[in-house]
Amino acid sequence: MSGDAPRKISRRTLLKGVGTAGAAAVGAQTGLLGDVAAPVAEAAQQPAAAPGRDVLEHLTAAEADTLNAIVARIIPTDNRGPGATEARAGRYIDRALGGALADSRQAYTAGLAAVDGHARSSRRAPFHQLSTADQDSLLTEIAGGTAPGFPGGGSAAFFEMVRAHTIQGTFGDPYYGGNANFVGWDLIGYPGIRTSVTAADQRMNPPPVRIHKSAYDYDMFTKAASASLNGAKGSWRLV
Repeated sequence: MSGDAPRKISRRTLLKGVGTAGAAAVGAQTGLLGDVAAPVAEAAQQPAAAPGRDVLEHLTAAEADTLNAIVARIIPTDNRGPGATEARAGRYIDRALGGALADSRQAYTAGLAAVDGHARSSRRAPFHQLSTADQDSLLTEIAGGTAPGFPGGGSAAFFEMVRAHTIQGTFGDPYYGGNANFVGWDLIGYPGIRTSVTAADQRMNPPPVRIHKSAYDYDMFTKAASASLNGAKGSWRLV
């Protein structure tokens, strides 16, 4: 195990990847993401209560415990707002493993087992029971490709996969199981889906009123239409 301090990854850097390059850095927090960005002042809020366990569709309970702990450190909750836990990014991934992310199921099986195995051998506890500091240091090893026991592209490839899916589950359309209560959109100041945009909206001064609606709540693309495009009920894919 490397003796280096955990690498700090700014939330600003992460949010740039989802189209919020203008977010302003405002201080720091402990955790894998280090610096926290507050894209709009009105988005600041106290963390919401952590949600209870969701009914699992594809992950085992042990896998879900490990995954939920990982996503909680990739986009952590802080005193400025909720993170991947409140957005239910883990629920999004679990559901998507039966559809759009079905090809990643085996990678999750092997990778989550490797994360937990590495945690038990190096920190003497399951990953989800570690302190946040230990979770961050272990994830830094995984992201850096130095953690043992990962098949395929190694630990770095697994981390990047989970990171990408965590972003999807936090900031995507809530129809797919993540971005619960639109917390991801509020976090980055996204005002919501619009079928028309006024000149005032384009000027963003004042900021547009936020619309908390899924794309599938609009008549032009309904959930019924999505179901017919994706086949039998219960078999869906991202569209």
